[in-house]
Amino acid sequence: MKAILTELMTIRSEMVAETGVASTRSNSIHPNYSMSAINLLHYLTLRRRDLRPLQHRLAKVGLSSLGRAESHVLAAIDAVLEILHRLAQKSWQPPLTETPVPDFSSGPRLLAEHTKALFGPTPHKRAARIMVTMPREAADDYMLVHDLLQAGMDCMRINCAHDDAAAWLRMIEHLKRAKQVLGRPCTIIMDLAGPKLRTGPLERGPEVVRIRPCRDSYGRVITHARVWLTSATAPCPPPSPAQASLPIAAAWLARLRVGDRVTLTDAREAKRTITIVNVTEQGCWAEATKTTYVIPGTVLRRQALTTDGGSDETVVGKLPSRENPIILRQGDLLVLKRDYKPGRPATYDSAGQVLNPASISCTIPEVFDDIRSGESMWFDDGKIGGVVEKIAHNEAFIRITQARPSGEKLRSNKGINLPESNVRLAALTSSDLENLAFVAEHADIVGLSFANSSCDVESLQQHLALVGHRPPSIVLKIETRRGFENLPEMLLTAMRWPSCGVMIARGDLAVECGFERLAEVQEEILWIAEAAHVPVIWATQVLETLAKKGMASRAEITDAAMGQRAECVMLNKGPHVLRAVRVLSDILQRMQTHKTKRRSLLRELSLAKARPAEHR
Repeated sequence: MKAILTELMTIRSEMVAETGVASTRSNSIHPNYSMSAINLLHYLTLRRRDLRPLQHRLAKVGLSSLGRAESHVLAAIDAVLEILHRLAQKSWQPPLTETPVPDFSSGPRLLAEHTKALFGPTPHKRAARIMVTMPREAADDYMLVHDLLQAGMDCMRINCAHDDAAAWLRMIEHLKRAKQVLGRPCTIIMDLAGPKLRTGPLERGPEVVRIRPCRDSYGRVITHARVWLTSATAPCPPPSPAQASLPIAAAWLARLRVGDRVTLTDAREAKRTITIVNVTEQGCWAEATKTTYVIPGTVLRRQALTTDGGSDETVVGKLPSRENPIILRQGDLLVLKRDYKPGRPATYDSAGQVLNPASISCTIPEVFDDIRSGESMWFDDGKIGGVVEKIAHNEAFIRITQARPSGEKLRSNKGINLPESNVRLAALTSSDLENLAFVAEHADIVGLSFANSSCDVESLQQHLALVGHRPPSIVLKIETRRGFENLPEMLLTAMRWPSCGVMIARGDLAVECGFERLAEVQEEILWIAEAAHVPVIWATQVLETLAKKGMASRAEITDAAMGQRAECVMLNKGPHVLRAVRVLSDILQRMQTHKTKRRSLLRELSLAKARPAEHR
């Protein structure tokens, strides 16, 4: 007992000393967070040591093991110390602190107040908010926004990496209208794009389209291939999905009739026939029963049911070319180039030996100043991984260490992660600064993407102070290893602002920290944020297959339920996102009676009501 008392008194003394250090920066902390900043420093002091042996000893004597002390650290320590002193038959009162600190009731209350300040009023029937990323269609479809709000959306997310200010404004106007109609609140968060590092362009492949019908297991055609024929001079997109869209002469197109057969010799010298099945003012629909490869200049011959005296031949016009992806396997070499020239796959000699390795550029060449040999590099959300072997002449040579045995395709505009590199890129790009005036005028919250340091947070605060009289709240998007490691300092800087939050952007964060570490990393973020009384957004791939394909996996349902420990859960866009909102709302309502933050709530258990049958 004496050893426990001594250790806890030592911990308390260290915390009080940290409070003194905190007073030097208290003038810069916003009054909303004065107690929260101190509590965060207390928590960081507590967690600098391995508490597991102490927790075990406390639990053995029936005392709190400090496992749920995040929101009121010093109060929790003092409560245990008071009991220990009584057990030791000593009188003890917690010394008065120079500055107020949160207690068992005020700690959770501060988090609730900060959550309301960030997201608005608490929704009906559940505490956790639902954030929904707006698809492009939301700019032109009022009913989509209306239905999302009605289903339970509490926060509209607009990603400034996509679309433009005109589209964003239409989304916002749709939300304003829906809020008036439904009488429901909903905040707006606009995420700045930030310096997202991506792969550069690739060489284009040949202009060729493949037309292929669907066949059964026996090779019999079960669905004909649909081909859209349109004018080469005034092309119209197909009104419904098509396997190919072929531009041809308008005069020849106008003479086509339902039932006409069109013959051609495709790129493989194979004789093929397509049949006209529908004629419209915008173009014609044709069907094919055999696989056909069409290139520009392919001659089409009309075999008409009636003779009209017109030409029976035309040629296919210009077709879109597809990029030539790079296929990478373990052991391959990839050259990352500083210039922005199109990349290309590796070339081989007749014996299969590499003549020139694959190469590709990147969208932010400045990173070449910060990468070093031996550091890891990941592509396309972690599907492809490698190690930098050497850097020479504005080129980085990367040996591929992670890819499927059959190979992975690397395409343009795919993300690049440098988790071990000290990349010195400002979080705000020139494009972000251009958009900031619009964001400050229309958004309730601005999301700072790729927040890596307190300097990034300071920069955003300074620019926001210049562009608007109503500065929006700030959310720090934690999506890099540096951002995770610097989170405490960034939070203390964010606390200079009236309202702030944290987003666990689990996509890039998993690549940066390692997929196997993601679970513990998100736990630590939740702990630190609760100690700071800062609300958390649980983001990336929540109910993703439900939103995109209409059916959630079992693992996704469990993940969504775990999101209850955050103050907000984010859904990404998808054709079934409306159903995803309803399902997520139901899950969150159910889970809030079982768990709040890290504490299990012992509501009555239905399983306990059924009496076991007597043993016979």
